[in-house]
Amino acid sequence: MNQEIFSHIPCGQTLPLNNIHAVSVSMPSLQDVIDYEEQTPEILEKITIAYPRFVMHPYLKTLAKYIKEKYKISDSYEVVLLSSQKAVEVVSSVYFIHNKIEINEPFGVILVQNGTTQLQKVLKFIQHVGYNLSSRLAEDYLYKVGLINKLHEEKLEDKSKAKEILVSSLANAYKQPLENICLNPSGMNAMYCVLKGIKNIQARNGRPILVQLGWLYLDTMNIVNHYFEESKIFYDVTNLDLLEEFLKKDGLKVSTIVTEIPTNPLVQTVDLEKLKTLCDTYNIPLVIDSTFATPYNLDLNPYADIYVESLTKFACGNADVLMGAIILNKNSKISHISYEFFKHADEPYIKDIQRMAYQIKGYEKRVKQIGKNTKELVKYFKTAPFIDEIFYCLQDKYATNYKKLMIDEDSYTGIVSVTFKKEFAKVYDSLAFAKGPSLGTEFTLLMPYTYLAHYDLITSKKGQEFLKQIGLPINLLRISVGTENIEEIKKEFEKIKNL
Repeated sequence: MNQEIFSHIPCGQTLPLNNIHAVSVSMPSLQDVIDYEEQTPEILEKITIAYPRFVMHPYLKTLAKYIKEKYKISDSYEVVLLSSQKAVEVVSSVYFIHNKIEINEPFGVILVQNGTTQLQKVLKFIQHVGYNLSSRLAEDYLYKVGLINKLHEEKLEDKSKAKEILVSSLANAYKQPLENICLNPSGMNAMYCVLKGIKNIQARNGRPILVQLGWLYLDTMNIVNHYFEESKIFYDVTNLDLLEEFLKKDGLKVSTIVTEIPTNPLVQTVDLEKLKTLCDTYNIPLVIDSTFATPYNLDLNPYADIYVESLTKFACGNADVLMGAIILNKNSKISHISYEFFKHADEPYIKDIQRMAYQIKGYEKRVKQIGKNTKELVKYFKTAPFIDEIFYCLQDKYATNYKKLMIDEDSYTGIVSVTFKKEFAKVYDSLAFAKGPSLGTEFTLLMPYTYLAHYDLITSKKGQEFLKQIGLPINLLRISVGTENIEEIKKEFEKIKNL
């Protein structure tokens, strides 16, 4: 990011700055976050671009209006744009939408009747399964028909080589053959495609139960709720005894176990050796969300059957491409049926592939620098008088699990979550780092995790009790550590002493 180190960024500014394809947005005060969650009119005027699965991009709004006029669609219907015709079929089959229109466009369109609750349900479902239309595709389309007069200037890889560069980079990083890599229009779409494939395979074998290990990312849990009648959640990844007892009784009914390594946002690492033994005992495939781990921090190949990575994060490093990947482990018993996992995927838009191919060249170097900064920042936090709790990959009770997986002992996973001994709003508001959703950026990015991910739980007594039960602090600050000079990062946190 081209900004002074560090300066307050006004609410609604894109992160990165001045980038129409940014996937994050500045929310510099805690009140901004609360207003966003409560959807106040004032904040909606400021925040027009944000994470594309949560806030509709202005180019998509313009394109939807154009399509409505082009095809003379009645005002009683809302036009909803999707990444493809395949996406149309998925959404239509879930919500029984029969009013699909015949169009000749490079994307999908469905019509949802206004004045019903169905529109919000459909938009939420698209958010969960990640079949979002690319802002770059919308931009090119609008430019071609004359509705915008210029294209965003950015560095792109050559169109003819971009996909090969991107896929081979991932294959090399994960040490897998090219054919075991599948690109998706978002990380959540990658997770959706995997879980749909698992259901197709395992449900036929009388294995209807999906096990979620740990408090997974919200939309992963939502996908599970949509597609699996039976699911079981074990919130504590540090205690596999409960899972072991469950598997003794129902292990042969379990279709898969899904977990994050390390977990978001508490950065915990399960005992993968014990977990893998349990999976092998009951012939259960293990799906690992490796976004935090990255293929450069941890070696998960002895354990994972399938990886899912949100490339939007560390692989991109600039928060301006929405993309995901499925990586099948060649050593897995299920890798030979890749079509079950890949057939639901959409090909990302070519310009997104070109941008990601350009960004991924710096993936390893970026992760190593972030990892070294993270290690130094943790060391600093351990003696900082204003820090209450630190959650990081080498917390004492998780250190053994994490150390076994480490590729480089000088490099930590680039996420640290902390709580403070001072008033959270004052701390959050005072820091001049970029503040908003997402992670994995070269610029340090802060997020008040529980407020943005689980505001509904914060606002009810029952929800607060549940958060306490699963050990997720309300006033948790998730820090995605950047590549800036570590002394400058520490210097910014020093401000908290004077609050």
